Amino acid sequence: MSDPVAVVQQYFDALAAKDFATVAGFLAEEIVWHQPGANRFSGVQSGADAVNAMIGGMMEISEGSFELALTAPPMLNGDLVAAPIHFTAKRAGADLAQDGVDLLKVADGKIVEAWLFSADQPGEDAFWG
Repeated sequence: MSDPVAVVQQYFDALAAKDFATVAGFLAEEIVWHQPGANRFSGVQSGADAVNAMIGGMMEISEGSFELALTAPPMLNGDLVAAPIHFTAKRAGADLAQDGVDLLKVADGKIVEAWLFSADQPGEDAFWG
């Protein structure tokens, strides 16, 4: 599959289903992931193994509650797909719920680069620590 919007839609469908094996299949081995903020997950993650470990860490800290869903159809500009999202997570003593935008670059049916934007970055930083 090479349609960037279809790739991104299926990636988010797999995230919503917590089907992390399928999620991993949409990440290029050489993916570059730009995670915003000033928390334990912030910064640039290079490679699919690093991104998968980050997602696993988010699931661990959120006690398996981290969820992310599209709030509108993904939008295409060349090989870039902008995806409006809402994400939530809970852990002892803290809740996270906010909107964001994920900007994903797709090539050859894989996500090769990602830039994430959060509506309340200080709130997200406080949650992840």
